[in-house]
Amino acid sequence: MSSSIGKANLEVFAETLLGEAKKNPNIIAVTSDSRGSGKLVNFGENLPNQIIEVGIAEQNLVGISAGLSSVGKKVFSVSPASFLTARSLEQIKADIAYSNQPVCLVGISAGISYGQLGSTHHSIHDFAVLRCINNMTIVAPADNFETSQAIKQAISFKSPLYLRFGKKPMLDISHDNKDFKIGKAKFITKGEDVLLIATGETVQRAYLAAQILSEKDIHATVISMHTIKPFDAETFINESRKSKVILSIEEHSIHGGLGEQCASIIAQNNIKTNFKILGIPDEYMINGTQSDVLDHYEMSPEKISKTVLTLLSK
Repeated sequence: MSSSIGKANLEVFAETLLGEAKKNPNIIAVTSDSRGSGKLVNFGENLPNQIIEVGIAEQNLVGISAGLSSVGKKVFSVSPASFLTARSLEQIKADIAYSNQPVCLVGISAGISYGQLGSTHHSIHDFAVLRCINNMTIVAPADNFETSQAIKQAISFKSPLYLRFGKKPMLDISHDNKDFKIGKAKFITKGEDVLLIATGETVQRAYLAAQILSEKDIHATVISMHTIKPFDAETFINESRKSKVILSIEEHSIHGGLGEQCASIIAQNNIKTNFKILGIPDEYMINGTQSDVLDHYEMSPEKISKTVLTLLSK
């Protein structure tokens, strides 16, 4: 099934948030020098009383957001993921999660979206650190549809939430499957040979790899595990027991993210399969565009399909 190129998920986030905020004056966007990079210029022009700019001060961003939430505002805290989930981690832990403030933390330019700016700006640690914090839900939408639904569900979400967005225009891979629920895995394709489980922008790479494999008469199930926490273990276990090979694919460190969550479940449930984690290894990362880096670390559709063939031959 062919897929068309849509917008960057970040753009859909901004458009959806503006549409919802026009109907709900309690929705507030708080940004840390990221009105432009967060695609919120139009939001600010249309709703100047519903946006707050704190400057390059991510700790203040989270503290202010928690305060606004405590008096009944629905706050979307928008900041580059690399800084939001590192510099202000203590405030996320204490002011948001421990205090149970239903703030939506929005990590923009996540993963390796910053490309040649390098490792100082990459966010390949965010899943790992936030998974360790109690009362934190983590969501990385795969395409424009998942993004719009995540924003709409975030507005009524009653506990802390982290949303992760990159900058690249995304394929429409939802097709006829318009079911989206935070905490529930979403099927992109279904097959009986291989399970490709991915999150965020790597889902489209898994989908394209599945198309390559289908030409070789190998049929893959592709799952968008958009919610990293809480993890839909039931769906994963059911699909894992059917698959000869399982591959996890993520724009994140191989430590502490989607792959290690999958490995833990496979081991604890005694699932017999060939399993491999694809992600960013524990090394000084190469420099280049987002696509260059993902391709280098075996996450191009061609290399994903080749890895599957290797595992099937064992």
